[in-house]
Amino acid sequence: GVNESHQMTIFRIIAAILHLGNLEIKVEQEGDASSISSNDEHLNNFCDLLGVEHSQMQHWLCHRK
Repeated sequence: GVNESHQMTIFRIIAAILHLGNLEIKVEQEGDASSISSNDEHLNNFCDLLGVEHSQMQHWLCHRK
């Protein structure tokens, strides 16, 4: 009962969530900071699937505020 455009949107969101789970977050400064490589394939796929900026997502996944 779900039309094709809604199915594709659902699949895109699920794929983005799966890529988000595969991100490699590196711990820095004895656990007080973290970073994600800008070359991370999963970050790039996640951002492309959801249409968000790479630099903003990279920043906000590693900062609490």
